[in-house]
Amino acid sequence: MATTRTAHTVWEGELLKGSGTVSFDSSGIGSQPVSWPSRAEQANGKTSPEELIAAAHSSCFSMALSHGLTGAGTPPTRLETKADVTFQPGEGITGIVLSVRGEVPGLDADAFQAAAEDAKKNCPVSQALSGTSISLNAELV
Repeated sequence: MATTRTAHTVWEGELLKGSGTVSFDSSGIGSQPVSWPSRAEQANGKTSPEELIAAAHSSCFSMALSHGLTGAGTPPTRLETKADVTFQPGEGITGIVLSVRGEVPGLDADAFQAAAEDAKKNCPVSQALSGTSISLNAELV
Protein backbone atom coordinates (compact mmCIF):
# COMPACT_ATOMS: atom_id res chain seq x y z
CA MET A 1 0.00 0.00 0.00
CA ALA A 2 1.49 3.32 -1.07
CA THR A 3 1.45 6.32 1.22
CA THR A 4 1.62 10.01 0.44
CA ARG A 5 2.83 12.60 2.92
CA THR A 6 2.08 16.28 2.50
CA ALA A 7 3.65 19.55 3.56
CA HIS A 8 3.04 23.00 2.19
CA THR A 9 4.76 26.37 2.27
CA VAL A 10 3.33 29.86 2.14
CA TRP A 11 5.95 32.38 0.97
CA GLU A 12 5.49 36.14 1.08
CA GLY A 13 7.71 38.67 -0.68
CA GLU A 14 10.85 38.47 -2.75
CA LEU A 15 13.55 35.88 -2.15
CA LEU A 16 16.10 37.91 -0.20
CA LYS A 17 13.72 39.93 2.00
CA GLY A 18 10.71 37.64 2.08
CA SER A 19 9.92 34.74 4.34
CA GLY A 20 7.65 31.79 4.58
CA THR A 21 6.17 29.11 6.76
CA VAL A 22 6.40 25.40 6.02
CA SER A 23 3.57 23.33 7.51
CA PHE A 24 3.69 19.60 8.13
CA ASP A 25 0.20 18.64 7.03
CA SER A 26 0.31 14.84 7.28
CA SER A 27 1.71 14.61 10.78
CA GLY A 28 0.18 17.78 12.13
CA ILE A 29 3.39 18.52 14.04
CA GLY A 30 3.10 22.20 13.28
CA SER A 31 4.68 24.87 11.16
CA GLN A 32 8.18 26.31 10.98
CA PRO A 33 9.44 29.63 9.63
CA VAL A 34 11.79 29.61 6.65
CA SER A 35 13.77 32.38 4.94
CA TRP A 36 16.67 32.93 2.56
CA PRO A 37 19.03 34.00 5.39
CA SER A 38 18.15 30.80 7.31
CA ARG A 39 19.14 28.86 4.21
CA ALA A 40 22.23 30.72 3.04
CA GLU A 41 23.58 32.22 6.28
CA GLN A 42 22.61 31.43 9.91
CA ALA A 43 19.53 29.46 10.93
CA ASN A 44 18.49 31.93 13.66
CA GLY A 45 15.56 29.80 14.75
CA LYS A 46 14.27 29.13 11.24
CA THR A 47 14.54 26.01 9.11
CA SER A 48 15.62 25.48 5.51
CA PRO A 49 14.99 22.98 2.74
CA GLU A 50 18.40 21.48 3.49
CA GLU A 51 17.58 20.92 7.15
CA LEU A 52 14.35 19.23 6.13
CA ILE A 53 16.29 17.02 3.69
CA ALA A 54 18.76 16.21 6.48
CA ALA A 55 15.90 15.16 8.77
CA ALA A 56 14.37 12.99 6.05
CA HIS A 57 17.69 11.42 5.12
CA SER A 58 18.88 10.65 8.66
CA SER A 59 15.59 9.02 9.61
CA CYS A 60 15.26 7.03 6.36
CA PHE A 61 18.86 5.81 6.56
CA SER A 62 18.40 4.75 10.19
CA MET A 63 15.29 2.77 9.29
CA ALA A 64 17.02 1.09 6.34
CA LEU A 65 20.08 0.21 8.42
CA SER A 66 17.96 -1.15 11.26
CA HIS A 67 16.00 -3.28 8.80
CA GLY A 68 19.13 -4.63 7.13
CA LEU A 69 20.84 -5.45 10.41
CA THR A 70 17.73 -7.15 11.78
CA GLY A 71 17.32 -9.17 8.58
CA ALA A 72 20.93 -10.35 8.95
CA GLY A 73 20.23 -11.59 12.48
CA THR A 74 22.03 -8.75 14.29
CA PRO A 75 19.36 -6.23 15.33
CA PRO A 76 20.77 -2.94 16.57
CA THR A 77 20.37 -1.76 20.14
CA ARG A 78 20.80 1.86 19.06
CA LEU A 79 21.61 3.82 15.92
CA GLU A 80 22.40 7.53 15.98
CA THR A 81 22.54 9.11 12.53
CA LYS A 82 23.43 12.66 11.58
CA ALA A 83 23.01 14.03 8.07
CA ASP A 84 24.94 17.15 7.07
CA VAL A 85 23.50 18.69 3.90
CA THR A 86 25.71 21.41 2.39
CA PHE A 87 24.12 24.24 0.38
CA GLN A 88 26.20 26.65 -1.67
CA PRO A 89 24.29 29.71 -2.94
CA GLY A 90 24.51 29.81 -6.71
CA GLU A 91 25.34 26.10 -6.93
CA GLY A 92 22.72 24.33 -4.83
CA ILE A 93 23.18 21.26 -2.66
CA THR A 94 26.81 20.25 -3.07
CA GLY A 95 26.93 17.18 -0.86
CA ILE A 96 25.56 15.13 1.99
CA VAL A 97 27.53 13.40 4.73
CA LEU A 98 25.81 10.66 6.71
CA SER A 99 27.46 9.81 10.03
CA VAL A 100 26.18 6.86 12.02
CA ARG A 101 27.18 5.43 15.39
CA GLY A 102 25.71 2.06 16.15
CA GLU A 103 25.41 -0.34 19.03
CA VAL A 104 24.98 -3.78 17.46
CA PRO A 105 25.75 -6.79 19.67
CA GLY A 106 27.59 -9.58 17.86
CA LEU A 107 28.69 -7.48 14.89
CA ASP A 108 32.23 -6.41 13.96
CA ALA A 109 33.24 -3.06 12.47
CA ASP A 110 33.64 -4.39 8.90
CA ALA A 111 30.17 -5.95 8.89
CA PHE A 112 28.70 -2.74 10.32
CA GLN A 113 30.41 -0.69 7.60
CA ALA A 114 29.05 -3.04 4.92
CA ALA A 115 25.53 -2.85 6.34
CA ALA A 116 25.74 0.94 6.53
CA GLU A 117 26.92 1.17 2.90
CA ASP A 118 24.00 -1.04 1.84
CA ALA A 119 21.54 1.15 3.77
CA LYS A 120 23.03 4.29 2.18
CA LYS A 121 22.59 2.78 -1.28
CA ASN A 122 19.08 1.43 -0.74
CA CYS A 123 17.27 3.88 1.52
CA PRO A 124 14.54 5.58 -0.54
CA VAL A 125 15.74 9.08 0.35
CA SER A 126 19.30 8.26 -0.78
CA GLN A 127 17.83 6.98 -4.02
CA ALA A 128 15.78 10.16 -4.46
CA LEU A 129 18.93 12.22 -3.88
CA SER A 130 21.13 10.13 -6.19
CA GLY A 131 22.15 13.21 -8.18
CA THR A 132 24.04 14.46 -5.11
CA SER A 133 27.32 13.22 -3.69
CA ILE A 134 26.56 11.22 -0.52
CA SER A 135 29.39 10.08 1.72
CA LEU A 136 29.26 7.91 4.82
CA ASN A 137 31.06 7.65 8.15
CA ALA A 138 30.10 4.56 10.16
CA GLU A 139 31.30 3.79 13.69
CA LEU A 140 30.43 0.76 15.74
CA VAL A 141 30.47 1.45 19.48
